Amino acid sequence: MQQLKRFFIGKPLKTSDEGDQKLGRFKALALLSSDALSSVAYGPEQIVVVLTTLSAAAIWYSIPIAAFVLILLLALTLSYRQVIHAYPGGGGAYVVSSENLGKNAGLIAGGSLLVDYMLTVAVSISAGAEAITSAIPPLYGHQVGISLIIVIILMAMNLRGMRESASFLMVPVYLFVVMMTIMVIVGCYKIFSGAIPFHAASTVGAVVPGISMALIFRAFSSGSSSLTGVEAISNAVPFFKKPRAVNAAATLGIMAAILGFFFAGITFLNYWYGIVPMARVTVLSQVALQTFGKGFFYYIVQFATAFILAVAANTGFSAFPVLAYNLAKDKYMPHMYMDRGDRLGYSNGIITLAIGSMALIFIFNGDTSRLIPLYAVGVFLPFTLSQVGMLRKWWSERPKHWFSKSIANFVGALISFVILIILFVYRLPDIWPFFIIMPIMLLIFYKIHDHYKKVAIQLRVSAKEAELHDYDGSTVIVLVSNVTQVTRGALDYAQSIGDYVIAMHVSTDENPTKERETQTEFKADFPNVRFVDVHSSYRSIQKPIIRFVDIVSKNAQKRNFTTTVLVPQFVPKKPWQNILHNQSSLRLRNAFASRENIIIATYSYHLKH
Repeated sequence: MQQLKRFFIGKPLKTSDEGDQKLGRFKALALLSSDALSSVAYGPEQIVVVLTTLSAAAIWYSIPIAAFVLILLLALTLSYRQVIHAYPGGGGAYVVSSENLGKNAGLIAGGSLLVDYMLTVAVSISAGAEAITSAIPPLYGHQVGISLIIVIILMAMNLRGMRESASFLMVPVYLFVVMMTIMVIVGCYKIFSGAIPFHAASTVGAVVPGISMALIFRAFSSGSSSLTGVEAISNAVPFFKKPRAVNAAATLGIMAAILGFFFAGITFLNYWYGIVPMARVTVLSQVALQTFGKGFFYYIVQFATAFILAVAANTGFSAFPVLAYNLAKDKYMPHMYMDRGDRLGYSNGIITLAIGSMALIFIFNGDTSRLIPLYAVGVFLPFTLSQVGMLRKWWSERPKHWFSKSIANFVGALISFVILIILFVYRLPDIWPFFIIMPIMLLIFYKIHDHYKKVAIQLRVSAKEAELHDYDGSTVIVLVSNVTQVTRGALDYAQSIGDYVIAMHVSTDENPTKERETQTEFKADFPNVRFVDVHSSYRSIQKPIIRFVDIVSKNAQKRNFTTTVLVPQFVPKKPWQNILHNQSSLRLRNAFASRENIIIATYSYHLKH
């Protein structure tokens, strides 16, 4: 197992090597922006999908809807740049909300983002699988299997370390950036040169019968899913090289500029071409086909799209472990999420995210359209809380230029809140699981926090309790199954630490002759050790042992003695040989772990062959 681990994950890194794992802007853009940039593959499409439920003529509304999405993008970018400089330790919406709005708001933001990062992985990889099946139709119907394989690959890649992940991601991310840039520029050139005539079902401003604000709001909320991932850089500021805040803010600005250009360009091309969503073929695929024709560039766009959608989930793999670390540091998640793995990453967070996202892909059958509404509410709730938190921070601290700084937060908070209301009103049938998941998560957070508080109180040593108890002696119970070298060694050790040693054996009715031989042999070999045989009519050894030890322990306490149960075991030379032997010693240790005032010790006898 160690050899397999070294092969897939690599050799352990020293703690002092952490500085070498930090990222510059070029690699950080690839590692932390893949989710946001890749969302243009499905964000504009989701707007059109909603609008075409009325008619193809309604597609022109995607233009003003895209404009509002870009306004929100600008507000969020300016706001999260402020978050990065105000909280360079990372943590994003969770830390901002906790410090400025209270712990409940922080936990709601943190819990929403934890779920959202799982949805990020599920949505991105499901969309990537759809792009793959669009380019290779024979694979259609195998999206779930393809998605699960990609999750496992990404998990292994992230367990290998941050720098290696970033180096790998540079290829698909920058290939996608180059191809989208070429597609938007070539498409606009062909449109303005007259090479591609106007094919839209209606002109901008045309009256579309049956249009309603409810439909427009639904389309806007769906299209805003393209902004997911914008907050990831603010969560991961500690990943950057120094000066961290400056590099993180610059990377966020570059990402937002690229995302805005792609979103506007693809929305315009889709409208001009008059593209209507089709089964089995994505809107982006149709835009690429209209722009390049079914040739080399079309397939490169499809390949780049599928590749970045598949690896866009890596933003979740980068941000989820850091958020889990911050929650664990505040004692709202298990402390194991603070542990670094061999490659200095938060391995437990990475593995948890992979398992959760695979479960979501399986439950929703890899259907992106069913996941996106939940995805959106999980993003815009933290967006709203973080913007309001920053507003309160500026209002209470009143730093220089605080009013101008608060404008971006106000716009971001207002639009994010409006999107939340839209989702709650118009997408309730799609997002109802959120209202079950969040209360459960909050309950879990508080249960964990309460446990850690109680543990701290119980483990705290007062001045009076610091005085050690003066015991008069020690009783050691050695569990004996038969007379072997293991038994001899265990008894030798027991007599070295105990004032009163008892050898205990459990006999059954299955082989009475063997049981008598064991008793006779023991008494002959160890005449000075008290031997106790407890009979079990039901072939169980655990219950008789526990009952006997409880009795001995009560008597020992009356005499001011400690009670130690010594469990002998032999250890095979090769690890695989363990499966050839029963694990009764392990079961006995687990059984005694819940008993008070009893010390459990193990005597290990190592086999030579």
